[in-house]
Amino acid sequence: MRKAGLASYGPDSMGGFIVTRPRGYALWEKVQENLDEWFKGTGVDNAYFPMFIPESYLDKESEFVEGFDPEVAWVTEGGNQELEERLAVRPTSESIITPYMSQWTRSHRDLPLRLNQWCSVVRWEATETKPFFRTKEFLWQEGHTAHESAEEAWDETVTRLGQYEKLYEDVLAIPVMRGRKPEHDKFPGGETTTTVEALMPDGKSLQGATSHDLGQSFAEAYDLTYVDEEEEEQVAHTTSWGLSWRALGGLIMTHSDDQGLVLPPTVAPEQVVIVPIWQEDTREDVLQYSTEVAAELEEAGVRVHLDDRDERNPGFKFNEWELKGVPLRIEIGPNEVEDEELTFAHRPDGEQSVVSRDGLVDSVDAHLDAVQEKLYESAEERLEENVREADSPEEILGTIGKHGGYVKTPWCGDEACEQVIKEKIAAEIVMVPFDEEHEPDADECTLCGDEATKTAYFAKTY
Repeated sequence: MRKAGLASYGPDSMGGFIVTRPRGYALWEKVQENLDEWFKGTGVDNAYFPMFIPESYLDKESEFVEGFDPEVAWVTEGGNQELEERLAVRPTSESIITPYMSQWTRSHRDLPLRLNQWCSVVRWEATETKPFFRTKEFLWQEGHTAHESAEEAWDETVTRLGQYEKLYEDVLAIPVMRGRKPEHDKFPGGETTTTVEALMPDGKSLQGATSHDLGQSFAEAYDLTYVDEEEEEQVAHTTSWGLSWRALGGLIMTHSDDQGLVLPPTVAPEQVVIVPIWQEDTREDVLQYSTEVAAELEEAGVRVHLDDRDERNPGFKFNEWELKGVPLRIEIGPNEVEDEELTFAHRPDGEQSVVSRDGLVDSVDAHLDAVQEKLYESAEERLEENVREADSPEEILGTIGKHGGYVKTPWCGDEACEQVIKEKIAAEIVMVPFDEEHEPDADECTLCGDEATKTAYFAKTY
């Protein structure tokens, strides 16, 4: 992360913060570009709300306050004056966005109301922080919507979850599993929390994004009502959904190797790097040929960089661009110039091929697609190999302890059963498949013997 120029650690006196460097921020911009387009294509408008939330606003939803209180950072002074009311640095924005949605909603004609903001939030983590995965301040998007009916709110929740799944699989080349969080692990004050979970190479699960059906609790607390077609006042149904830059942490960990960062072509700041290889007598011809190739690719919209530095040899350049994760390297020496060819090298596996100069753009597009597919297929194979089943508590513990990954098992729905595993191996239920997609494989809960009503996936987590 540091050697590839993505981020630096924050000041020593501010443990848990990072500085995002331009290459790291460029990755986040690619995430933003994709999600923002999909959100707007489904009726979402961007807005921005204050980063400070009055304590009285938070206090209106008691379950919400209890859930976030240990992680809230508070501002008590402004300049040299003590504030009349403490201000929370937003841990999330339901408690300030919902009151304004209430002001803007009078009739059923004002619904659905769909808002999103790109911002940072602060959660004063007591646990060890890890860049992008878990930091005290992080970048994210948070969507907030209001609807006339529970059915519409649920459809919204599932729509956003599907967009997160698409981002991970089609853009970041990371396969995910999707489902619900257990009842005891849902968003504080909400009705249902849905999640996409990604398996990291160390066997831990990453909660990739969440989409919450909040029911009517926040609408009731903040008086978000509307007048229906019969002129009756009704309480709205709300949702919230968010994805943070922990997606970048998952990206870095999923694809990278001992040579450094590996990036899918969809998000790489440079999709192609051209490395000219010359001796003094061939320098002019090689550089001219390389410049023409770079110009053609740039005109076609490929993010390309021509590394024509005199002071670095080709071997150094190969290593540097491998470290930075560039998906496709084009090597051009006097032989390529003479034969009107190009040598392509893939990251991460180093596969090389010689292609004709003719049809350059099509060839590059095909090879970038191939790299994207390689990355996804490798991650998919890892996921498939690391979903195992267990029919006793001892087998759950032993399987996670030995292999990591996910352990799938019938479960009664009681939080106490999760604690049996959590206390011994720090693994938890990360996901319950949607009821309509998966029924328990057995009649009895693996942990207590009572009737199994769900299938639970246990894993260690970040």
